[in-house]
Amino acid sequence: MRVYLDNASTTPMFPEVIEHMAEIMRENFGNPSSIHQHGRKAKSIIEYARKTVAKVINASIGEVYFTSSATEANNMILKNAVQDLGIKNIISSPTEHHCVLHTLDYLHLSKKCGVQYVDVDAYGNVDYAQLEKFLKKSTIKTMVSIMHGNNEIGTMADIQRIGKLCKDNHALFHTDSVQTIGKYDIDVQANNISFLSGSAHKFHGPKGNGFVFISNENIISPFIHGGAQERNMRAGTENVSGIAGLSKALERVSHNMDANRVNILHLRNTFKQKLSEYFEDIKFNGRQDGQFMAHVLSVSFPPGPKTDMLVINLDIAGISVSSGSACSAGIEEDSHVLKAIGHDTERKTIRFSFSEFNTEEEIIYTVEKLKGLTNISK
Repeated sequence: MRVYLDNASTTPMFPEVIEHMAEIMRENFGNPSSIHQHGRKAKSIIEYARKTVAKVINASIGEVYFTSSATEANNMILKNAVQDLGIKNIISSPTEHHCVLHTLDYLHLSKKCGVQYVDVDAYGNVDYAQLEKFLKKSTIKTMVSIMHGNNEIGTMADIQRIGKLCKDNHALFHTDSVQTIGKYDIDVQANNISFLSGSAHKFHGPKGNGFVFISNENIISPFIHGGAQERNMRAGTENVSGIAGLSKALERVSHNMDANRVNILHLRNTFKQKLSEYFEDIKFNGRQDGQFMAHVLSVSFPPGPKTDMLVINLDIAGISVSSGSACSAGIEEDSHVLKAIGHDTERKTIRFSFSEFNTEEEIIYTVEKLKGLTNISK
């Protein structure tokens, strides 16, 4: 048996998405910028996908643009908001994805804008009181950039609360919604979101396809210059089949959102219960009640000779998971997220993440394999 429990990293594509993309590559190969029938058909496919994304996040069609990834989208938003909208200060958190943190480092080190980081607690919750304090004290144009759901520990931010704080204090709000699009309801209008990013391969679509929401009130200039594609916002011939795959996958996950979340939460709870039942000194990182993502479970194992090699040994046993550590120059250490929440560096963290393709049988199989791979069984 081969078990895939790394769905927060990427998800297997829906078979119907693969078939849909293959059909488009065969039949609709025209350049969307061409005015002949082949081009018009390709263009219509893109515009249908744009409507799909806009409907899911409650945006206007003209506020959605397709990109190669959420990384590109986040870079576009942060750098061009500073360049074009006069943003002088960005407030973020230390648990953001590296594509946001490294972009903020660049903006700060190049003296293009100031950067402030709000504190997070031991569960990864943003300090909303501190965020409000930062916003109230700000006398320059400010943007808040805080992700909706953390990819490592699963804790979710209250984007409605953040959006209101931004509105009350005349700040812009950007949220990286990579882990939550298609899994949770997101309303850019109700939550006062100025910018939002998403990526197809996180909801069973193709890699290399993402999108960005840019509110009509805060239009920025192109990040990539060239032709007039994406209404002059992103140059380069569009990946028509990939955009269609994004749309097809998003339609399906959004349609089955509530049922999927219930089923995935059941798998997570079953796994968590069995881990607590069979193993000594197991701890779980991030929130375990309230606002947390059903598909992510970050597990902290006690130190020991066997736990250090757990990810590799699980892989050998046929189970794919992610480590909660970062490896640099052969030295493994806690990730920036684990450091931010004060994780015990002696312990070993593994992220298990689920999708609708997983089964309870796979959960039980994984627990049984873990029993033989650790020395902490009760």
